[in-house]
Amino acid sequence: MYKFEITNIIQQPNDNVTLTFKDLSGDYPAYKAGQFLTMSFTFGEREVRRSYSFSSSPDVDEPLAVTVKRVDNGEISRLLHHRTRVGDIIDVLAPQGLFSYEPEPESSRTIFLFAAGVGVTPLYSILKTALTRETNSKIVLIYSNGSPERTVFKDELEEWQKKFVDRLEIIWIYSNSKNLLNAHLNRENLLRFVNERMPENKHALFFTCGPVFYMDLVRFTLLGLGIPDADIRKETFHFPDEEDDEDEKDEIPVDTTSYDIILRFQGKEYELTVPYNKTVLDVGLEHKIKLPYSCKSGMCSTCISQCTTGAVRMDYNEVLTDREVEKGRCLICTSHPIEDGTTIDVI
Repeated sequence: MYKFEITNIIQQPNDNVTLTFKDLSGDYPAYKAGQFLTMSFTFGEREVRRSYSFSSSPDVDEPLAVTVKRVDNGEISRLLHHRTRVGDIIDVLAPQGLFSYEPEPESSRTIFLFAAGVGVTPLYSILKTALTRETNSKIVLIYSNGSPERTVFKDELEEWQKKFVDRLEIIWIYSNSKNLLNAHLNRENLLRFVNERMPENKHALFFTCGPVFYMDLVRFTLLGLGIPDADIRKETFHFPDEEDDEDEKDEIPVDTTSYDIILRFQGKEYELTVPYNKTVLDVGLEHKIKLPYSCKSGMCSTCISQCTTGAVRMDYNEVLTDREVEKGRCLICTSHPIEDGTTIDVI
């Protein structure tokens, strides 16, 4: 665990706030553009973790920063918006996340960034890194919002556009636009945006962040264009503070058996019994095992593990590919064993 001091609190449009930090630990690991920061809060004996994407770039001379949207019934987002002050100290974990950008200084490619609302946060970090580290690459940001007044980083992005006028293009999409054809990102204008800007050498990468339906639209449209799935990366924002919709909750599973498993972590083996209504992570934390986790919802990569014996089922998985799952990879935050003797190595 590391210590960060809040150095500035910047109010942003549409109920967002940017927090900048100073690393008091002095040895915080280097992060990659697109990754996220996990904060840890303790209330009595209860630990609560929340993850927020870096809006800062490791390749720009600027302080570490995250941007947080306020959630009406969100325990941590309300705390960060209303009860934190400059000078407060926050416990944080090392940077994490597979949604990251690896700059190639000699590359000449086009990077398409699709953002909706606060989903621009990790893409803003990637945009700055790509422009700074790759002098021959071009960046196209397609950015959807309700209106100009509700657009996060609008002024900052316009300054970057002025600085890199030949390499950065921003397509602003506002749902309050009088031109209804361009009020929302749809298949037709997405195809037009990409086809008109795709380089002749077809060397392009695609990043998207926003609601699930938005990212599905982007991904399936791009796949239809023949874009390789490996060149399409997405980051799913999940607000764990929000209450689940009762209509969307999964039915109680038919299998209500408790299974005995072996959990291996940091050179130690733990024999655990996992009941049907708890995950491997739940039981591990109950036994005071300091397992890595963040979102607890299958949305990030913090708790990726390897099932070496037996099998598990996952309630949700937004990270692992089908091939990785076939090879035994799992997310212990949503995993339930389905065989006695299942063995899981926490990576």
